[in-house]
Amino acid sequence: MIFGKKSKKKIKSEENWIEENLKKEIKDSKPVETTEKKGFLSSLKKGLSKTREILTTDLDDLFTGNRLNISHLEELEERLISSDLGVKTSMELISLIEENESKIKSPEELKEFIRKQLLLFMKKPEDKIYEKPHIILVTGVNGVGKTTTIGKLAHKFSSEGKSVLIGAADTFRAAAIEQLEKWAIRSGSDFVKHKEKTDPAAVAFDSVDAGIARKKDVIIIDTAGRLHNKENLMKELIKIRSTINKRLEGAPHEVLLVVDASTGQNALNQAKIFNEAVKITGIVITKMDGTAKGGIAAAIQKEFQIPVEYIGVGEKIEDLQKFDPQSFLDAILT
Repeated sequence: MIFGKKSKKKIKSEENWIEENLKKEIKDSKPVETTEKKGFLSSLKKGLSKTREILTTDLDDLFTGNRLNISHLEELEERLISSDLGVKTSMELISLIEENESKIKSPEELKEFIRKQLLLFMKKPEDKIYEKPHIILVTGVNGVGKTTTIGKLAHKFSSEGKSVLIGAADTFRAAAIEQLEKWAIRSGSDFVKHKEKTDPAAVAFDSVDAGIARKKDVIIIDTAGRLHNKENLMKELIKIRSTINKRLEGAPHEVLLVVDASTGQNALNQAKIFNEAVKITGIVITKMDGTAKGGIAAAIQKEFQIPVEYIGVGEKIEDLQKFDPQSFLDAILT
């Protein structure tokens, strides 16, 4: 007798079993999140812990039996406002809760109702159709993390195989130019700068000119953020935008405003001022690191109908990601 020898029929049967089970595994399998994505979601949940605590702690106190106690809605409104949702958005949400109070019978149902309404207030960023070059003008007051955001965006585009050029049009701060140049080197991007205190619009023009000549995919242009000199700053930004458009009709294709989540309602004021001057197309919210309250992401979109494009939860390159309303709301309400 020869051990280990199998009949053709038995071999065929085993092959069929393997094939069937492999098909089942493929069918039942779900995509595994990357370590980077998992890390970001974990950081997001940690960063929004203050908001989650405000919105979800002791919700039982708002109910009498299985009925929402209308007399306690003032307390809920205060919670919503203190989470940086803003007065206007909070009042609208409370009004909707009052209209539907008979359908809300538990804290979990209340959280789900708030979640659904906030989701209606927020937009998921649309996938961009990138023209070549795709020009992004980045605005924001000093100290919000604008320079770092530009560096992270450049790295993101470079990692996607796009060629990038960064223009340093904040010519009033030598440190900003130096920091931006380091990010350009780190991300493998080309870099255009002038001497300190030269005309920012001239830097913007030369950046677009160089990007076109070098056939770059993406051009990112930094701007100044001296809000204490608001009138002059807005005039400067209007001039920069106009200069870019003169060099390439239809540009800039995006105008991003970077705001610091920890500044709360000041971010709404900044959005109003910058939007009036240069028509903001998207918001980047930085420093969502646990000290911030995340309601501003919903408030800013509800009030100005401007989508949040990116959200940052830390200093690492991968801590800046595309904004996803579903993940965001999961982090503050679960």
